[in-house]
Amino acid sequence: MSKSMFEVYLNEVTDEALRAKLKAEFERTTKKFGLVFERHSPEGIRMPQAQVRRGRTVIREADGTFHKVRAISGDAVTLEDEHGNLIEEEVRNVTAARQFGEVVFPGLKTVGSVRSGNTEDPAHVVINGENFHALEMLGYSHRESVDLIYIDPPYNTGNKTWQYNDHYVGEQDSFRHSKWLSFMERRLTLAKKLLKPTGVIIVAIGDEEHHRLRMLMDQVFGDNNFISDVVWQGGRKNDSLYISNGADYMLVYARSMAALDETGVHWREEKAGLHDVLEAGRKAWEESDHEEKLATSLMRRWFREQPKESPVRALSRNVYFLPDGTLCRDDNISKPGDWGYYYDVLHPVTGKPVPTPERGWVFQESTMTRSIAEGRIIFREDHTKPISVKRALASTAGIVPQSVFERQRTHSGRHLQNIFGDKRFPFPKDHEVLMRWIRLAAPKDAVILDFFGGSGTTAEAVIRLNTEDQGTRQCILVTNNELSAKDDAALRKSGHQPGSAEYEAKGVFHNVTKPRIETVVTGVRQDGSTYSDGLPANVEFLELAYLEESRVHAALEYERLAPLFWLKSGTVGTVVQRTGDSAYEWNEESSMAVLFDAGKAAELAEVLSIKANRVKHVFIITDSPEQGDLAGESFGDEITVEPIYGSYLDAFQINRSDS
Repeated sequence: MSKSMFEVYLNEVTDEALRAKLKAEFERTTKKFGLVFERHSPEGIRMPQAQVRRGRTVIREADGTFHKVRAISGDAVTLEDEHGNLIEEEVRNVTAARQFGEVVFPGLKTVGSVRSGNTEDPAHVVINGENFHALEMLGYSHRESVDLIYIDPPYNTGNKTWQYNDHYVGEQDSFRHSKWLSFMERRLTLAKKLLKPTGVIIVAIGDEEHHRLRMLMDQVFGDNNFISDVVWQGGRKNDSLYISNGADYMLVYARSMAALDETGVHWREEKAGLHDVLEAGRKAWEESDHEEKLATSLMRRWFREQPKESPVRALSRNVYFLPDGTLCRDDNISKPGDWGYYYDVLHPVTGKPVPTPERGWVFQESTMTRSIAEGRIIFREDHTKPISVKRALASTAGIVPQSVFERQRTHSGRHLQNIFGDKRFPFPKDHEVLMRWIRLAAPKDAVILDFFGGSGTTAEAVIRLNTEDQGTRQCILVTNNELSAKDDAALRKSGHQPGSAEYEAKGVFHNVTKPRIETVVTGVRQDGSTYSDGLPANVEFLELAYLEESRVHAALEYERLAPLFWLKSGTVGTVVQRTGDSAYEWNEESSMAVLFDAGKAAELAEVLSIKANRVKHVFIITDSPEQGDLAGESFGDEITVEPIYGSYLDAFQINRSDS
């Protein structure tokens, strides 16, 4: 059908919402260029902690298919499949589930914490749950708040390493590529909404889906926001018949390249040997008794004494000192790429003007005068030679990262084995590689999200980076408690179904992610043996919970929503829970306070104003918008106030058909 004919028919549709959906679907399915694939829907998820109820969706464990519950009688249940066929089954042989489009109400349950860091720093958060639902939930707490997303999604190799619709996807599945693209598109679309305008996303991928993912990323983020396709050469495959394909890739996109450019930030890596040079400069300054010429002479002699193969030789060109002892190198003082300022700069000895750069000076005249007075300008013997400026070596000795790098992948496996003292997770990510790219792409106070958290490498990388440079980065890591296909089959054969303690204990969250991060922070393994001295960090382990609609309607689920409020408030301190029927709750170390009785707003505001605390966010639980707005006026501008109305239905329902 032509576009013009379609528009004629479309105008006959009177329902505006339906007309918009039809138009969007027509444009999606008739595009002339781009990634075209079968969008598999609905996707579903097993929810073993939820009750089996009439009218709800379940998975029949015998074949893994989704059914609706039509009747429950004692230990028997009547199921209806997608074709309307009815079958009888025992309740113990079905598991509660939800398919996409069926509204659910998410909550969070604390399942552990470790706290050895500064109480003022935000806690890292590790969430066990389905990542699509977790991303929707984070849409409430972290919309446009994330600086960097790093994910390492399933590579879809065909060897049953990931599940779609609760089934492991194998090589013989003729729809495995379109299933993977459907799976990724839904999650990337949600993830985009969480990034700041200046945010960046890095997606690791292998050969199997690299080319498709690049087109999908162009589609979701825009090809104009593409930054780089980084190649990680991780080893040589000598058994290959033709070419050793040992490379993986990292696709890097900006949320908005224009916004990122406006920050003026350049990604640079520290040159090798910089710390040795700065330490030598410090010693030369002290030995010279703070005399610039002598310190410079001592420093140049130190460079000459270094081995020719030493990396510090690359930093030896034209070193100088500022009057305060800062080690510098000379740098161009002309305006780069544009026209600068034009005025005479007089040589301090001859009194005549030095050559003015063709594009003008980079500084205004007042800045130039001040820089000369501070000893930052380097004049030559006379006025005929150009001048330059001293720039701190620590800030100029950076190099642009290349789009190809080498590092053996075996390092990460040995590292994880050392943490646990045993082998329990294949092919973990490399924390040193992640540290490098996080250091490059995000500020020291960044919020970093990984919603394919796996073994927890991203969280470890962030914790180690903060220890290294005293940063306050926060990691939010989402992983599910999925089992390998081998463990899944073995446990089912032994009679242990999803939801049982034996089954869940083998999942990646409980068996790998949580104990790994606990060991890295505390320095003590699960068996009590010593791994290290530990690292300073605060980590909260949470589990995505699915709330009963009736209890949500009755506003009885605050306990499970409190961690979500805490997430939105900045995760400083602990989650504030309610005791009894208190009018409000808060504590000195937490970033959140909660007001349950709007009439007590002034009282809470006074308490917060006279007692030392870190509260930045007050949540007001009320049935009345008018009461909520009035109560909010009691608090100053330094506190963010958010009314939460009634039963939370509008604020917290997710997985809707319009998601």
